Formats: sequence, C-alpha cells, structure tokens
Amino acid sequence: MVIKNIGVLGAGLMGSGIAQVAAASGYHVTIVEVDDELVKKGLSNIEKSLAKLVEKSIITAGQKNETMARLRGTTRLEDLADSDIVIEAIVENLQIKRETYQRLDQICRAETIFASNTSSLSITEMMTATSPERQRRFVGMHFFNPVPLMKLVEVIRTILTDERIYEEAIALAQSFGKTVVRASDKTGFIVNRLLVPYLLDGIRVFEEGLASIADIDSAMKLGCHHPMGPLELTDFIGLDTTLYIANTMFDEFKERRFAPPQLLKRMVQAGLYGRKSGRGFYDYADPKSPKPMNII
Repeated sequence: MVIKNIGVLGAGLMGSGIAQVAAASGYHVTIVEVDDELVKKGLSNIEKSLAKLVEKSIITAGQKNETMARLRGTTRLEDLADSDIVIEAIVENLQIKRETYQRLDQICRAETIFASNTSSLSITEMMTATSPERQRRFVGMHFFNPVPLMKLVEVIRTILTDERIYEEAIALAQSFGKTVVRASDKTGFIVNRLLVPYLLDGIRVFEEGLASIADIDSAMKLGCHHPMGPLELTDFIGLDTTLYIANTMFDEFKERRFAPPQLLKRMVQAGLYGRKSGRGFYDYADPKSPKPMNII
C-alpha cells in the first residue's frame, strides 16, 4: 500500500510534532482533537515551529506554506475514514486508547494501519480492542520530543503484526527523515527500559543526600558528556510523566530499579511537574537561568 493520507490523533506536543514532520515530508495530514480550541492551538504551534525554521533558513517561506496547506484539523474521528495510517498520540491512559481504537476500527478502511506513539503502554493490549484482521495491521511508532528535532523513532511489533505492515511503518518513519530502531512489544521498549532506571537513580542519589541537584546534573553532563543531567531531564520530560511510566514499568517487571522513589511521588502530589508547571527540581521563573529548588 502506498501511504498518502495520514491521520494524527492528538494535537499536543507529540501529536502536533508528528503532524508537522509528516506534512513537511509531503503527506496530507488530518489532525483530530477533542475540541476546536485544541485544534487551533495545535495548528498554531505547528505554524510557529515552522516559522522558526524559516528564521534559521532551514526551510523557505514557500516550504512553510506548502506544509501548512497539507494540514487540516477536525474534532471528528469520522474524518479519518480515508486515512492510510492513523498515528495516535493521545493521553497515556490504556482504557481511553482502547475505546478510541475500538471506534476507529469501525470507521477506518480495512487497509488502514493503526500506530500508537505510546512510550510505555502495551501495544498488544491496545490492539486487542480491534478486529482480528486489524490486529495484523497494528504497530507502535514511538517518536521523541521535540519531534521535529529528535531523529529517533522506535517502531514496535506485536506477536501478531504482519511483517509487510511492520516494514511499511519503518519505511514511513524513514521517509520523515528519522532513524528507526526495531523493538518488540515489551514495556518501555528500548529507550525507556534503559532511561527510566537512570532517571530514578538520579532522584535517589539526591533523596539520599549524596549530592546536590546541581552537582548531580553537572557530574553526568561533564563526566559522561550528557546534554542534560538526570534531574534536569526529568524536569524536561515531566515528573508526572516519569512517575506514570515508572509505575507502568514496575507493575510489569516488579523490579526495584523501576520503582518510583518517594520523593518523586511527593513532588508530583505537590504539583511540581518540572518545566510544564514552572517548578520541579529547578525553578523556571527565569527560564533562561533555572535555579535548583530547595526541596529537602
């Protein structure tokens, strides 16, 4: 099947980023959100992102306009009926995803491929909400934030995914200019399976009083040449997101390395989510010069 029309479910950071790279790569993209305000916000964020690329002379104004012309927003799932593939990037809630896929299975053509951008949930559990034939056409396509800049996509197959469909999903991601790594449907896939224990250990090192926030991050940036330290990166990802992924992985594996530290739980309870809330391990009152929080 030649993929021409792409549906994207969700116009948040991930959904709008996926829609942007798809449209910039020449595909016609339909973005679905729950209300008109979120549709407008998603399209506006894409336009702003493209405008920055024009300012940096990465793309031309003409390319920006052509990309925007290939995008349309809607609040109706039914508008995805003619999509060749639907890439879902909605809230990380398994029940909501299953209900959405169940509806999509009735709306979309039999040939349509379903792909989830989940970072931690089971592709198989989502897949079983659809018909047996659709289950062969179900994959994971895990993009990374910010999607227009990050080169990696994890493409995940279940034990039922058709080999040809899997290769089509890989070819699609590569057509976006992405580098693909292949993974099977095991919680956390490759990146989060390795990254989450590292982030949690960074929090434990601070929680146990071994070093300060700034020194932990400086140690990993200067000692291991990481662009961000573990606490800075947790703020960037979101403490609430990190906690959710950690809980999901601990439920699956029952290993201490995936168990969220008490400090992470308390910070999330206190509304310290990181950059998105303005405070986490750092205070972002001045975004250009974040200051370590006085937490413990």
